[in-house]
Amino acid sequence: MSPKIILFIALGVITVLFVAAWVRSARKASGEGKPGPLGMAIGFVTNFFDTLGIGSFAPTTSIFKLKKMVPDEKIPGTLNIGHALPTVAQAFIFIAIVQVEMFTLIGMIAASIAGAWLGAGVVAGLPRRQVQVGMGVALLAAASFFAMTNLGMFPSGGDTLGLTGGILIAGLVGNFVLGALMTLGIGLYAPCMILVALLGMNPTAAFPIMMGSCAFLMPIGSFRFMAKECYDLKAAVGLAIGGVPAVLLAAYVVKSLPLTYLRWGVVVVVLYAAYTMLRSARTESYEVRVPAA
Repeated sequence: MSPKIILFIALGVITVLFVAAWVRSARKASGEGKPGPLGMAIGFVTNFFDTLGIGSFAPTTSIFKLKKMVPDEKIPGTLNIGHALPTVAQAFIFIAIVQVEMFTLIGMIAASIAGAWLGAGVVAGLPRRQVQVGMGVALLAAASFFAMTNLGMFPSGGDTLGLTGGILIAGLVGNFVLGALMTLGIGLYAPCMILVALLGMNPTAAFPIMMGSCAFLMPIGSFRFMAKECYDLKAAVGLAIGGVPAVLLAAYVVKSLPLTYLRWGVVVVVLYAAYTMLRSARTESYEVRVPAA
């Protein structure tokens, strides 16, 4: 049995376990779990462009914040749980069609899983204000990545499809950190593309690495968010229902679009969302200090 088939089987098992855990969590959750048209539309649009390399976390966070759909402290868990199934669909597609050395792919995925398991346990227990500050910083980082992409400031990469020796260790450490940050709402796609290019790999190899990493780490990290009920059920279901068909449409029908102008638009929206998130954190900090005084 080939390593790729084993990887697909493992991803299938993780997905089944994730769905079963989500069903159990949904039965215990308080509130309505049926999503509205807006929630599914957000899932469709963000995952459509996610499949083309834009990333879904920063745009989704911006919409949630601007529309006041999800409490700030529940946004990281909602992102990881709601976008998990669309990302699994991406991983199956891109691991199948894009060439990358399997030992490198499996190692990078394993490193991101370890980082996500550690990160989710920390983030799920953080107070509201610390989550706001962390996500504000995450949004600023995402806006910077979008701007740098448009300005051509990312390294171009090389031709290799796999890593060995010290460079492989650097890649594993880098993806471990990205997996941990992913649970706070810092999307893995753009940083992973930079990491892969800096390591001298073919830029196209980033797609199965980043999508495979997210497809494994998001369900596994989600187990901790579910255990602490630190997510919004209605919003997460909307992302999942809208997201899966969007992935199939983008991967098999559209395939590519000129995304430069879209990224600049996303930069503006994400910067505003970062400002409002950090302003909320500052306001709540002030309200806590005043009564104490």
